Amino acid sequence: MYFATLIASPSARNLEPALVENLRNAWGGGDADWLAPDEAAEFSLDALPDNRWDVWGDLQKMGVDLIILPAEGRKKKMLLADMDSTMIQQECIDELADEAGVGERVKDITARAMNGELDFEGALTERVGLLKGLPESVIGDVLANRITLMPGGQALLATMKANGAYAALVSGGFTAFTAHVAATLGFDENRANTLNVADGALTGTVGMPILGREAKVQALKEITARLGLSHDDVMAVGDGANDLGMLGLAGAGVALHAKPSVAAECDIRINHGDLTALLFIQGYAQSDIVDG
Repeated sequence: MYFATLIASPSARNLEPALVENLRNAWGGGDADWLAPDEAAEFSLDALPDNRWDVWGDLQKMGVDLIILPAEGRKKKMLLADMDSTMIQQECIDELADEAGVGERVKDITARAMNGELDFEGALTERVGLLKGLPESVIGDVLANRITLMPGGQALLATMKANGAYAALVSGGFTAFTAHVAATLGFDENRANTLNVADGALTGTVGMPILGREAKVQALKEITARLGLSHDDVMAVGDGANDLGMLGLAGAGVALHAKPSVAAECDIRINHGDLTALLFIQGYAQSDIVDG
């Protein structure tokens, strides 16, 4: 058995009961259950519909996400999350680059790397090199003034952890940022790259080895083995090409507001909802959500 979940943006709240009922009837689904009024609803299905992606495309034009997952093992025991443009709304290296006066150049490299057009390690090395000489104190300034959490993240962490899940933050970004974000949101551990510093300034180099796509896959394997979990017990979420390995290995790999080339390789695509969508697709209702 499967569950089809329809999710609208929490700001638009434009999920119409008639739309849910029409789709449920067309697909011969079970009774609709509203997880959040005007925002999220689900119904059961005996099989995957042949026209699933055609319907998905039509719903995207209406501002509605459609996700179909197996009923078995739906609630996950571990969250593995990317940080930049996933748990926070920015790319940390782009914000540092703005402070260094090389913002546009770095943003272009970041966008191409996240879309899979550039080698991640080479792109990271090039971008960090452009930050050489930036005072280390700028990191604290960026954290305080430029970094904002992705909506729904605190509720996602609080709810999954309240239900016994483990949470790990794995980023191709930097430990100076992941440590702060992990502590703020309640992640159990965090992994990222290290910006090298000497005499109070960035050296323009990054600690080796660089944590990229394969390191995120290894994090999933290592943490699940340590906790005695299977890969199917994991929900992974990310937006860039360097996330595809872990998204493909996890039981539920979520492309969140992802680059088109990344979303195209994932069956779970959240383009309109926020991070609470990751709770709805596990079957949590609004009444189950714990405030972060």
